[in-house]
Amino acid sequence: MKSMHTRARIAAAIFVAIALVPACKRDADTPAANPNGDYRVQVWALPAAAGSMAPDLSLASGDRLLLSWLNRQQGRRTALQFATYTDAGGWQSQPRTIAVGQSLVANGADTPHLLGTPDGAIWVQWLQARPDSPSGYDTVLARSRDGGMSWNQITNVNDDGLGVEHGFATLWAAGSDRIGIAWLDGRAQAAAHAEGAHAGEGDGTGAMQLRANAFDMDLGRGTDMVADARTCDCCQTDVALTGKGPLLAYRDRADDEVRDIAVLRFEAGAWSAPKAVHADGWKTEACPVNGPAVAARGNTAVVGWYSEGGGIAAVRIARSTDAGDAFAAPVIVDKGAAVLGRVDVALDAQQAWVTWLREDASGQTLMLARYAPDLSRELQRMVVARLDARGHASGTPKLVANASGAWLAWTDSIDGVAALKGALVAR
Repeated sequence: MKSMHTRARIAAAIFVAIALVPACKRDADTPAANPNGDYRVQVWALPAAAGSMAPDLSLASGDRLLLSWLNRQQGRRTALQFATYTDAGGWQSQPRTIAVGQSLVANGADTPHLLGTPDGAIWVQWLQARPDSPSGYDTVLARSRDGGMSWNQITNVNDDGLGVEHGFATLWAAGSDRIGIAWLDGRAQAAAHAEGAHAGEGDGTGAMQLRANAFDMDLGRGTDMVADARTCDCCQTDVALTGKGPLLAYRDRADDEVRDIAVLRFEAGAWSAPKAVHADGWKTEACPVNGPAVAARGNTAVVGWYSEGGGIAAVRIARSTDAGDAFAAPVIVDKGAAVLGRVDVALDAQQAWVTWLREDASGQTLMLARYAPDLSRELQRMVVARLDARGHASGTPKLVANASGAWLAWTDSIDGVAALKGALVAR
């Protein structure tokens, strides 16, 4: 499992920088006509310098889009940066640096996340390498009260002090001025190894855990909770706010190594028991580094994921109308040897959106499809971009939707150097 994680990190961290991408509004003059429907792909130029990778994209109050990324330039320390965008005014400022340093982990699979809360604060999570361990790192959390001009408080989300992996986090607003965070935590693996046990056997002893906590405006922590004591080691997690509370999606890990997608919900001060979104029955001995995505509007939730259940690589989406208590049978969005997965989903009032990656002999392709709100029919399918990046170098594309359309950000490669790209898909 760890070798897969390490390869993903190495593949994502080999880029250097040489040039600057201009910061501007989306280029509405160069839409790519799509013959399959009434939405078109428009270039959305991002203000990230060459060498940038690992984007995160989220919606905030005031019709703002928050974009973060990691920048790796040859001879310089890694920098975590972000910028704010509105469709009416374009980019609101030059990119701002949140953190910089050699210990800031640059990993295209396990990326930083940015979140705006209703009080106007911005929260950010990233990975910080531990000096006492070659492979250990902490999940770090910071908060800004002034729109990202300063980040005065920083704290470790995990408080075990162990040189193991703590990452693949996801954030949600737990109130007007506090956030919740869930992450994958390797402390039980460390304890099992110290005792000479085989990690991951039996009741979950020694397995990667899914843990969660909440932090207030002063970064005061709540009580750590173990949401699931045995999960896949290095698949992304995701969360969406439903009418019944946050719904957390992740790749579970059964004793027989079946690694299907599960969800659980935080309600009345506790996490529910995990429930499988669908019994794909994908049994694999290694972590696929390919986690699920979830989006919600009220009590309607859609989960998207990659699986090789039945021996066929496929991207699936499934819908719940009761905030994740139960899901309808999944819809197969795409299947076959070319499907890479790395899925993201979004919902708006008119449709459900899903994006994913394919790779064949001609290269990688970033795909996007939109479905009727109940997933009963596909409304449109399109190629967003053809990538020069290969393998894990493209990371996981990010997708959000608002009244303007669907916004995407992803990592590509130009002459071997990482580059962030963006698009708006709109009428």
